[in-house]
Amino acid sequence: MAVEHSFEVANNASCDDDGHPKRTGTLWSCVAHIITAAIGAGVLSLAWSTSQLGWIAGPVTLLCFTIITYISASLLSDCYRSPDSITGTRNYSYMDAVRVNLGRKHTWFCGLIQYFSLYGTDIAYVITTATCIRAIQRSNCYHREGHQAACTYGDTFYMLLFGLIQIVMSQIPDFHNMEWLSIVAAIMSVTYSSIGLGLGFAKVIENGKIMGSISGVPAANVADKLWLTFQALGDIAFAYPYTIIVLEIQDTLRSPPPENQTMKKASMAAIFIITFFFLCCGCFGYAAFGNATPGNLLTGFGFYEPYWLVDLANACICLHLVGGYQIFSQPVFAFVERWFTKKFPNSGFVNNFYTFKVPLLPGFKWNLLRLCFRTAYVISTTVIAILFPYFNQVLGVLGAVNFWPVAIYFPVEMYIVQKKIGAWTRKWIVLRTFSFVCFIVTVVALIGSLEGLISAKLS
Repeated sequence: MAVEHSFEVANNASCDDDGHPKRTGTLWSCVAHIITAAIGAGVLSLAWSTSQLGWIAGPVTLLCFTIITYISASLLSDCYRSPDSITGTRNYSYMDAVRVNLGRKHTWFCGLIQYFSLYGTDIAYVITTATCIRAIQRSNCYHREGHQAACTYGDTFYMLLFGLIQIVMSQIPDFHNMEWLSIVAAIMSVTYSSIGLGLGFAKVIENGKIMGSISGVPAANVADKLWLTFQALGDIAFAYPYTIIVLEIQDTLRSPPPENQTMKKASMAAIFIITFFFLCCGCFGYAAFGNATPGNLLTGFGFYEPYWLVDLANACICLHLVGGYQIFSQPVFAFVERWFTKKFPNSGFVNNFYTFKVPLLPGFKWNLLRLCFRTAYVISTTVIAILFPYFNQVLGVLGAVNFWPVAIYFPVEMYIVQKKIGAWTRKWIVLRTFSFVCFIVTVVALIGSLEGLISAKLS
């Protein structure tokens, strides 16, 4: 095992304009990263969200979030380079872009929200994976013993198992080494989404009618209906925006063509695919089950047969979330490790890398900081998931917290600064109005989701 220092000198031919190794990302690797990030645990709650909103408000809300997400990603992609979006200096992360365009105070607030959202998403993925593994066991049990059997299983063991897998996967150095993982995860996400909408469509044919109503699932009183409606907005907000990692994904793209152009094309292609699956899963799920729509389409046991297809869908979710967890944790790893490298430039614990060679495989580099911090991070997300294993409520809280600050406010403010848009001009008014409307959505979604989380914990 060889020891080497992290600093490497590369020749100009193999470097980009910033001295970093040449980026190799393409339009399609970018699409794969976006699909992996966006079609995750959130898609499973969309049928439930549609059922709370009803046949008009549900699909319209899904389409509105589609438009908002594309606008947000487009605004942010122009902030990858500053001051000019094509020739300016690169901003390697979301926080770098905020610091350059908005200053240090905004950076602290942005970092707090962004990394809380990334951390929370990883917690949600731990919960979802355990739920899916448990669903596979229950599906097989129902097939053997009948639909009325108890078939109860815990999920703590599966959360611990997923955490153990992530401790190993977290040693992948960074985004630039994750193309293969994102491609596999994207294939898995399309597979289980297709199964979900296929099962929903088959159930509608079996029923011979479309279930549901214009007003959605009735509640005991107006207050309960409002709480559930607000929580549904939070769940949809969690499903859509991938803005939180746009710049990290954009930093993998090769140039020319300009990175912002490739990113916008990738966003358009990916959002088209994402919206198709989201609408189909949400609408067919609601059409199949109506007022009895489960909180999680594939684990709430609206579908019992064919049991092997339900098992396959849940297995695909598990494989996808192995990659999805890394997509959302890598920006946190990169930020912490960069901070330690700058703070302790002479520390061997921080800066010395060790090469571990396995026969027939390329050498694997690791260092003590990476091993210790990333392991502790995975353990902490697993422990919190065990303490709060509430799927819909957790997704709603995370979606609400992430939606306005990270997906709307900062992209709008940075775009205004970078493009030098004057106050009270038509464009300025449109952008600020757009931001304010999304802020109201975040507030009501957060209130409803927190109420649901507290009620679930106390019940």
